[in-house]
Amino acid sequence: MSFPRGLLIAAPRSGSGKTVLTLGLMRAFRNKGLAVGAAKCGPDYIDPAFHAAATGQNSVNLDSWAMDPPLLCALAGAAGLTKDGEPCDLVLCEGSMGLFDGVIARPGRSGASADVAAALGWPVLLCVDVSGQAQSAAAVVKGCATYDSRVNIAGVILNRVASERHRRLAAQAIEALGVPVLGALPRTTKIDLPERHLGLVQAEEIAGLDALLDAIAAFVGAHCDLNAIVASAGAGSFPGQAPVAALRPPAQRIAIARDIAFSFLYPHILEGWRRLGAELSFFSPLADEAPSPDCDLCWLPGGYPELHAGKLAASGQFLAGLRRFAARRPVHGECGGYMVLGQSLVDKSGEAHPMAGLLAASFSFAERKLNLGYRDARLAAAHSLGAAGSSLRGHEFHYATTLAASETDAPFALVRDAHGGAERMEGGRRGQTSGSFFHIIAAA
Repeated sequence: MSFPRGLLIAAPRSGSGKTVLTLGLMRAFRNKGLAVGAAKCGPDYIDPAFHAAATGQNSVNLDSWAMDPPLLCALAGAAGLTKDGEPCDLVLCEGSMGLFDGVIARPGRSGASADVAAALGWPVLLCVDVSGQAQSAAAVVKGCATYDSRVNIAGVILNRVASERHRRLAAQAIEALGVPVLGALPRTTKIDLPERHLGLVQAEEIAGLDALLDAIAAFVGAHCDLNAIVASAGAGSFPGQAPVAALRPPAQRIAIARDIAFSFLYPHILEGWRRLGAELSFFSPLADEAPSPDCDLCWLPGGYPELHAGKLAASGQFLAGLRRFAARRPVHGECGGYMVLGQSLVDKSGEAHPMAGLLAASFSFAERKLNLGYRDARLAAAHSLGAAGSSLRGHEFHYATTLAASETDAPFALVRDAHGGAERMEGGRRGQTSGSFFHIIAAA
């Protein structure tokens, strides 16, 4: 099937400025009247929310490691449609890390942004941070252009340019390779996005976000050739795919925590559940709301409960309602949700806050250690998510540490990292309550 024209915005390494460039282009094209579709390569909860704010359309995650090709293609197709089901004029997909960064895997399944570009036929717009170099940037571009024959570098945007002479030196060297330079962004701190320990501060937490996005769009539009960028987009193609659900619904009626402390649940998971007939009921723990007793299962997503531990501990209706629900129905927590199901959560100042007490573990954000990477998981026992031994693919991304865990809780799953490490027990399960630091992307 044909597909609206698209570009994958990537960089040779993380920290090159591709998020600001992506948001600026998304909003600039929207302001010009284009319907802009949005996507993000790899596991990321935060960037897609910014994409949605910039474009007015939903953004989807595209992950070549966790998603099989039919699911990847189906979600790419969804990215090419507006909320009203009309074709978008252009799809912009933001890459993750460096263009070729992934794990060792069979061809096309490494999780690298290059895999997504190759699978969908999207050219790459390469964002190159040229600070501290000039003509040497051309060597970086040449490497990216020749490293993988599946990938087409349609053009380059220079970032953090110090002067007109700096721009000219880098641009002339790159264009001598036959690769067009379609923009050059000067150094600036005026449009920086605020950050915290897991990445950017969430879009819904930033006051005046629309004005900031318009400022980013104006900056990018003033220093990039928007018409040339649109022209460089490719009409990708891939096998026609009917909608595919990444994960079957764990219940018919699902109560889902949703607020700034519980926001990490992939849109493609929710959409797949809806498509298969599940009824979703949202509630806010921070507003002291409890899960609806009419639901069959409660799901606590990840997010930032460690930033709101005191407020959650004082939310008596939420905690009492959650305990009542768990006494008769399944409850599952992912990452931050898992921590709330435990005995206590220590915040960054070292103060311990009592949590739901439905699982044995206690957690600390004061004793921080980064845990990051793809994970293969097997359910340790029959669960609402599948039969014992059912395989799930996902990732782990947190700084919290487990202070204490009792052997009275059975493990939720057995997990292995994508680099072939030893399988280990993960999470906890007590009765119908379960949780782990494992974030699900798709069933394997």
